[in-house]
Amino acid sequence: MRARVSVIVPVYNEGEAIVRCLERMLREMLLPAEVLIVHDMPEDTTVPYVQEIARTDPRVRAVLNTYGRGPANAIRFGIDAALAPVVVVTMADGCDDPRQIDELARLVDRGVVVAAASRYMPGGQQVGGPRLKRMMSRWAGRSLYTFARVGTRDATNSFKAYDTAFVREVGIESRTGFEIGLELTAKATRLRLPVAEIPTIWLDRPLGESHFDLGRFLPGYLRWYFFAYGRRLSRAKLARRATPTGVVPARRAPQDSTEFEKTA
Repeated sequence: MRARVSVIVPVYNEGEAIVRCLERMLREMLLPAEVLIVHDMPEDTTVPYVQEIARTDPRVRAVLNTYGRGPANAIRFGIDAALAPVVVVTMADGCDDPRQIDELARLVDRGVVVAAASRYMPGGQQVGGPRLKRMMSRWAGRSLYTFARVGTRDATNSFKAYDTAFVREVGIESRTGFEIGLELTAKATRLRLPVAEIPTIWLDRPLGESHFDLGRFLPGYLRWYFFAYGRRLSRAKLARRATPTGVVPARRAPQDSTEFEKTA
């Protein structure tokens, strides 16, 4: 059965911790899906555990990212490799609720181009995490929702579903960090395309060590935060805007296992 949703999970040396995350995800998803575990290097400690799960569950694939290291490049590669019309980006740390993957995907099925899991709308909650990061994220989300009308109170959260065709059309310019979620929300806003949200309860990473570096990633977040406030753009203007920097819409990555082996 063809996948209706491609779940993109960037990883970096998660080791055995990925097993619990994947088991919960595979148990909770009901829609036909593929799960792409995107890693930056063949020796990543996550890979053997993913391959073991993939032997018994064909929904799971370990995918080697060849776009460059880091979460932004891993997400870009995963979206290019996706086979489904809807992609959901989620983290490997157990912070996101896998029961909501189907719900987010169904919102995109209904016509939105970005569906966000929101910590800051009624019914949502953030449990744990660095205090400064929580304050900045909440402030950014509420101000963008109120003044830029981005359609979600949690534009910075990475746990989102996207219309795959939309992402490939507008392209992804981010190359570092986790600001892709904000970038695509801002682009949808400037194009006046629909964005929706559902409440989520986000739990601080229960296993392993976070790789989020606020100081290094903040400039990228600020760039897309201010971009969201601009006037309406047409698709042609958005494409012209990206061209001078060398950014082009996302291309399709290799689709079968043989092609992936050739690019590894």
